[in-house]
Amino acid sequence: MIVCFDIGGTAIKGAIAYAPDDIRPFPRKPTPATDFDAFVTTMSDIITEAGARPDCIALSICGIIDPDTNLAVVANIPCIHGRPLKADLEKALGLPVLIANDADCFVLAESAIGAGRGHRVVFGAILGTGVGGGLVIDGHLINRDGGFAGEWGHGPVAATEAGTPPSKLPRFQCGCGQKGCIDATCSARGIEKLHLHLNKLTASSEDIVSAWEQGDAAASHTISVFLDVISAPLALVVNITGTTIIPVGGGLSNAPKLISAIDDAVRSRILRRFSRPLVVPAQCTIEPGLIGAAILGLSLSRDKTNL
Repeated sequence: MIVCFDIGGTAIKGAIAYAPDDIRPFPRKPTPATDFDAFVTTMSDIITEAGARPDCIALSICGIIDPDTNLAVVANIPCIHGRPLKADLEKALGLPVLIANDADCFVLAESAIGAGRGHRVVFGAILGTGVGGGLVIDGHLINRDGGFAGEWGHGPVAATEAGTPPSKLPRFQCGCGQKGCIDATCSARGIEKLHLHLNKLTASSEDIVSAWEQGDAAASHTISVFLDVISAPLALVVNITGTTIIPVGGGLSNAPKLISAIDDAVRSRILRRFSRPLVVPAQCTIEPGLIGAAILGLSLSRDKTNL
């Protein structure tokens, strides 16, 4: 048995996990974002609720563990940002601790019990407020020791001309400090910026996608540009990693027609030919962070048992 956590900026979700499909959540608790002692106490209280000593604890975090320094990069939770989080929690809680990025936990969940079951290489893509991703090969995270692998949303690679007919595009400023990132152009907010730039219209990403589905000309042009911009770097990810399935999570994954259109565009640009969908909606739509963290912790527990 392990205890797993999904640590967000506003809430901490905890659960007991006996298997990837046997996860028993506790009520969520507010995240003590600025007080590390209170943060530890909240986790400790949840562990106590488990009623027995777990083999380990596993965390999904909305950030990264820097593989060079082992420090946590979690901007929206100041009390753990910049800390050697694994070492500090192991000392405070007296248990082995595993930590993974939330996108990595998402793809772990999809690989084990979601759309990626049966696939050796699974790349999970997040399309929502931001654009992120993670990579699992043979059931193991590439980022098992932390790191930035899978972050295809960042890097100055967005096209400056796209769509049918072609439109000139600016290199939008990204929150990571660069310009021209896929995150800045193809996230939900990115679609809104594209729509404003192309059509001088302000609308939510949900309304833009809905209007496109209904044949609206302005929205159709925006989505044409979006598909052109997003499909090229995602096709490159496929060629580089050899992934045979791309489960998609995040808010934009709730539009099946959009995911199908991304799939068509990506499959037309890759070297390998698939006669089935490659880019598909995620199946683990409820608590993928907890599921992924559980899989991470249960793997360690199983490995120790097999020694």
